[in-house]
Amino acid sequence: MRVFKFGGASVKDADGVKNVVKVLQEVGYKNTLVVVSAMGKTTNGMEAIVGAYFDDKNNLSSKIQEVIDYHAVILHDLFPNKEHKVYKRVKVLFDEVQGFLAWNKSPNYNFVYDQVVGYGELISTSIISAYLNEIGMQNNWLDVRSLIKTNNMYRDTTVNWEKTQEQINQTVDKKILNITQGFLGSDDNNFTTTLGREGSDYTAAILAYCLNADSVTIWKDVPGVLNADPRYFKETQLLNKISYREAIELAFYGASVIHPKTLQPLQRKEIPLLVKSFINPKNDGTTVGKGNGIEPKVPCFIVKKDQVLMKLSSLDFSFIVEDNISELFKLFHEYKMKVDLIQNSAISFSVCVDNRFGRLEELLNTLKSRFKVVHQEGVSLYTIRHFNSDAIASLQNGNEVLLEQRAKETVQLVVK
Repeated sequence: MRVFKFGGASVKDADGVKNVVKVLQEVGYKNTLVVVSAMGKTTNGMEAIVGAYFDDKNNLSSKIQEVIDYHAVILHDLFPNKEHKVYKRVKVLFDEVQGFLAWNKSPNYNFVYDQVVGYGELISTSIISAYLNEIGMQNNWLDVRSLIKTNNMYRDTTVNWEKTQEQINQTVDKKILNITQGFLGSDDNNFTTTLGREGSDYTAAILAYCLNADSVTIWKDVPGVLNADPRYFKETQLLNKISYREAIELAFYGASVIHPKTLQPLQRKEIPLLVKSFINPKNDGTTVGKGNGIEPKVPCFIVKKDQVLMKLSSLDFSFIVEDNISELFKLFHEYKMKVDLIQNSAISFSVCVDNRFGRLEELLNTLKSRFKVVHQEGVSLYTIRHFNSDAIASLQNGNEVLLEQRAKETVQLVVK
C-alpha cells in the first residue's frame, strides 16, 4: 500500500484538483490512501475567522463568507450541476462551523482554533472525493479524526499510538482508494485536535506507519528536496537521496519541505519517503531512506525569518550556571517558545527563539525580573549543513552577523 499527500498549493483551484486526478492516473491509485490539506490559503482564512471570533465579531460573518465564496468558485468549476449532492455536503460543513461559533462557551483560544480551522481539510477532501467519484475514480472518504487519536493539547497535540493503531486496523480497507484529511485528530472526548501547522506530512507518516505502507509520497510544486528554499536563494540544487538521519537534521533546523515529526515513524519501519513534483509526476524527485548523508553532497541552506535573539545576564554579574539554564528552559516551555539556538558564556546566555504563539512580551516581563535582558526582534537564523567557506561568505556579504556558532557539519548565523 502507498500513502500520498497533496498540500494546499496542489489543490488551490479546480485546475489543481484536476491535476491531482492526472497524477493519480499516471502513477496509479490502487491500494492507495490519499491525504489532502485545506485548499490554497484556506487555513489562513480559517485562522482569520477564529481571530474575528475573539477580537472583531463585527467582521466575523464577512470572514466566513470569504472562505465560502472561495470554495464556491471551485465547486462551480468542478460541478456545473448545482444540484450535485456535494453542494449540500459543503453547506453542512460550513453550517457546522457557524453553529459551533454560535454555541461555544469556551474562552480557550487553542480549543476554538482546533474546532474551527480543521474544517478546511474536511471541506477540501469532501470536494475532491466527490469529484473523483464523479469521473469514475471510486474512492472511500474517511474522517481522519476517527483514526488518529491524541491527547487534548490543542494546536500541538501528541498522538496516542496504541489507540490510533487500533482505530486504523478496524477502519481502513487497504485494497481500495481512500481519501482523508491531513493535520487533524481527535481527543478522548472526540473534540477535534490538530497536529501543528504543516502537520499533513505527519498525518501521512502516522497512517503509513500504522498501515505498514510501502512508501509515502509528498507531492509538491518543486522537483523534490532542494538544498535551499528557492524563495530566498537564487541558485538551488536537487538532492537525489537523503538518509533518514540527514533528513531529520535538516528538519530539526527548519527545512520547510519535510515536517520535523514526519520522519521518526517512517524511520522506525524503514518506510521510504518520496518527495516528488505534481507538475512532473514521472520524475524521480528525492528519496529519503536508509543510507548515509546526502547525494550530491553540497551545502544545504535553511533560513528562519522573524526570529527573536535574546541575550540574558545575571543582575549581580554571577555565573550563568545549571540552575539558571534550567530555570530559563522552563520559562521557554511555559511561554511556548521554540528554542532554535543557544550560546552561553560565564555571565551571559544568548538564545534565538521562534515567537510562534505571540507570547514574547509576557516572557520578557518575567525574565526582566530575574535577569538583565537585551533582545532584538525580526532577525533571521541561517543554518548551513555541510558548509564551506564560500557558503558562509555568501551569507555574510552585506549582512550584520549578530551571532555565529559552528560545529563539525553545521554553522548557524543570526543576522539582521
